[in-house]
Amino acid sequence: MKETEGGSIKDKDIQQLIGSLLRWGVLLSMIVVTIGGVIYLFRHGHNISDYSTFKLQPDFTREVWPLLQGVLAIKGRAIIQLGIMLLIATPIMRVLFSAIGFFLEKDYLYVAITVLVLAIIMFSMFGGFGS
Repeated sequence: MKETEGGSIKDKDIQQLIGSLLRWGVLLSMIVVTIGGVIYLFRHGHNISDYSTFKLQPDFTREVWPLLQGVLAIKGRAIIQLGIMLLIATPIMRVLFSAIGFFLEKDYLYVAITVLVLAIIMFSMFGGFGS
C-alpha cells in the first residue's frame, strides 16, 4: 500500500471511503425513491390510467429548478426523480473521489486519466448529442 508524504492517508483508507460513498449513495437514493413512491401511490394510486392520449413529461424531468420546486411541494414524482438523480450521481462522485485519492498519492498519470473520464461523463450528461 502506498502512503503520502505525511503518512496519514493510505490507499486502503481511500478505497474504504469510496466503498462507503457507494453504499451510502445507493442506500440514500433507495430511501428517497421509496418515500417518493409511497407519496405518489398515496395520492394517485386510485387513478385509472388513460393511455388513449399522449401526455408530455413534467418539467422536473428536464430541469433542476422545477425538480427542486416539486420536491419542496412534496410531489411524489419529483421525489422519485431526485432519488434517481442521486443514484446517477453516486458513481460520478466515486470517479471524483478516485481523482482526489490519486492526487493525494501523487500518481499524476491516474489523476489525468480519471479527470479525462470525469470530463467525458460530464460532457455526455450536459453537452452530449441528443440532449
